[in-house]
Amino acid sequence: MPLKAVCVLNGEVKGTIFFEQSGTSVAVTGAIEGLRPGKHGLHIHEFGDFSRGCLSTGPHYNPDGNDHGAPEDENRHVGDLGNIVAYSGGLAKVQLADTKITLVGERSIIGRTLSVTEFEDDLGRGGHDYSKTTGNSGNRIACAIIGVAREEYFAERLHLTTDQ
Repeated sequence: MPLKAVCVLNGEVKGTIFFEQSGTSVAVTGAIEGLRPGKHGLHIHEFGDFSRGCLSTGPHYNPDGNDHGAPEDENRHVGDLGNIVAYSGGLAKVQLADTKITLVGERSIIGRTLSVTEFEDDLGRGGHDYSKTTGNSGNRIACAIIGVAREEYFAERLHLTTDQ
C-alpha cells in the first residue's frame, strides 16, 4: 500500500502538494498559485518549526552532508527538488518523482517543511557563494509542514491538480 503525505501552503502564495510513495520512489504532485511568472526553487527543509516563520525551518534537508545540486544528481541534498515553473497567471503545476526523499523511516520527510523560493534554483552550478548551499534561489516565499494525509481527502487531490 502506498504511503501518502500532504502539505498546504497558505498566504499570498498558496497551494496543495501531495506526496505518494510506492517502493523507493515518491511522486510529488499539486498546484501552487500566486507566484511571479518564471522558475522558483522547491526544497524540503530540515525542521517543521514555524516559530519564526519560514526562517526557522532550517537548511535544506541534507542528512548526507552533500553540496546543493539538481534532482538528478547522485550527490545532492535530499531536500533538493529543483524548480517549478509559474506561467503568466502565476500558477505552477507540480509533477515530479524522486528517489532520494522517503515517507518512512529515520529519513522521512514527514514533519519537515516544503518551501518555494522567490527565484530560480541554479542547481548548485551558478558559481555564486550560495550556489552550493541554497542554489542561490532567494528568499522562501511560501512554506508548509509536510503531514500524513487522510486517505479520503487524498483521493480528492486530482481536481486540485487538473482544474484551471
